[in-house]
This record gives sequence, C-alpha cells and structure tokens, in this order.
Amino acid sequence: MDPLTPPHAAPLPPPIRRIAVDRSPTTVAAPAAATNGHGHGQPSGIVGGGRHAQRAGRAGVERMRLEDLSISYGRKLAVNRVSLPVRQGEVLALIGPSGCGKTTLLRSLNRLIELTPTASREGRIMLDDQDVDRMEVTHLRRRVTMVFQQPNPFPMSIFDNIAYGLREQGSSRPRREELEPQVIDALERAGLYGEVSENLDHPALRLSGGQQQRLCIARALAVRPEVLLLDEPASALDPRSTARIEDLLVKLRDEVAIVIVTHNLQQAFRIADHVAFMYLGELEEYAPTDQMFGAPRTQRSRDYVSGAFG
Repeated sequence: MDPLTPPHAAPLPPPIRRIAVDRSPTTVAAPAAATNGHGHGQPSGIVGGGRHAQRAGRAGVERMRLEDLSISYGRKLAVNRVSLPVRQGEVLALIGPSGCGKTTLLRSLNRLIELTPTASREGRIMLDDQDVDRMEVTHLRRRVTMVFQQPNPFPMSIFDNIAYGLREQGSSRPRREELEPQVIDALERAGLYGEVSENLDHPALRLSGGQQQRLCIARALAVRPEVLLLDEPASALDPRSTARIEDLLVKLRDEVAIVIVTHNLQQAFRIADHVAFMYLGELEEYAPTDQMFGAPRTQRSRDYVSGAFG
C-alpha cells in the first residue's frame, strides 16, 4: 500500500482513455477520490453524488417505527433487537451480506413473516403510532404493500392486474368504467402507462421483465399504500430496466415511504436517503447515505461498503 494513502481510502478509479482518430491516444488523469475529512473515500466502484444528494437537509415524516424487533425461526435468531424509523419522503435501503436478516426484517413490516410456521417475533412495529399486531392483517397489507424480487403479474390482462386490489377493497364489484381512472393513475405513477395505454387488455405475462416489475409496482400503488416494501426488485433486470425502476422509486418517495432490500451497493448509494447495514441479524449501523458510504462509524461497516467482504 502507498504510505501516503489513508488506510480506509477507496482506490482511485482507472484512468479514462479517450481515443482520437487523428492523433495518438491521450491519457486523461483520473479525478481525485472524494474524501470526507477523515481520510475515507467513497467505496470502490461507487462514483458520483447519488440521487439522494438532491434531498440533503429534508426530513421525512415518520410512518413506521421498529422497536427492539427480534425474529426467530425455531431456535435460530434471525433479527436481533433492531430499532429503526421508516419515513415518507425517503428511501431506506437495507444492505448486508446474504443471510443477515434483511429480507426477514422487510417481511415482518406487513406481517408476511407470520406465513412461516416456525417464525416468532418480539418487539413492536408501529404504523402511524398504531401497533400492527392490533390491526386486521388484510387492512395492514393494503397500507404496507410488498413488491418481490421476481416479477409476479397475475395471469390476466394488464388492466385486471391493476384493478384486482381495487375490486377486493369494495363490498360490491365495481364496473370497469369506475375503475379505469384509478388504473390509469397507478400505471402513470409507475411510469408504465405510456408504454401500454393501447394494450390494457393484453395479457400481462407478455410484457418484458422490466415492464412486469413496474406493473407489479403499479398494482401495489393502486391501493394507495403508505409504505412500499421492495425485496431486490431489480436484481433480475437488465441495466436499462434497473435504471427505470430506480428513477421511479426516487420520484415516488414523496408520496409513499419506501424500504428496499438490495445487495447492490451502487444502487443503495444512488437512490437511498438512509442506509441500514445489517450483519448476522443485528443492526450494525444506520446512517444517512453520504455518511454510510463516506464516513461509516464502525470498522465492519467500512469493510463492507469498501468491498472487503460480502
């Protein structure tokens, strides 16, 4: 290691080479690594300020709070005494190595974890100051909706996929004409309406993978949730579809609190306002994104975001 390099600084990116056809190639020096005053740089492979930088200084409204949350599968402790806020106006990214409890924690927020027979939970989860254990579970899952890793459109038309949750809300079955404005609104909020407006009666399964995932987000948004949970929603998508999903989440955070599980540190850096790093079921660190990737407090956090393990 260069003795002049701080011990936790990220390595410099490779030089940028621009090729001109009328003269010999010229090497342009790489930009200096951004530091935070403590000698730490951004983690390897992560560049730029991130979309979250546009929201510096804005505080979100708390919609959910986890208080000493612990979850076990039989005798195995998967989440250990985690306390966190979930705020509207922000994207909260849960990061950490595989098996650290991220998805378990996410699934507990709308009580999906109860579908696992061996699972047990301690601690409290509050939604707008109400204990979720005292809420009817179907009502809770309308207010706190989930989008899964693999797109899972129903085997029906695009229109009926979005209308499904709306029809389930009412005691009588509304006519298509009554549902159409809400369906169109959900598709527009998910950034999909312009691509499918002429094909609402076509099978949803004929959409591309990225379109299917945005359809699932639109289906979740149609019931007007307060919190949107996403479990690695772009992990199976190509870069262009991933970028569209990320842009969508940044736009949505003003109207709904967003919690996303991701293994992609670059993605967390680009879209998150706060990051929670979990390790072996425990919350190792919770911090604003710039701090987590620029000046993490713990050595384990520094090692993880710099790519030393994971």
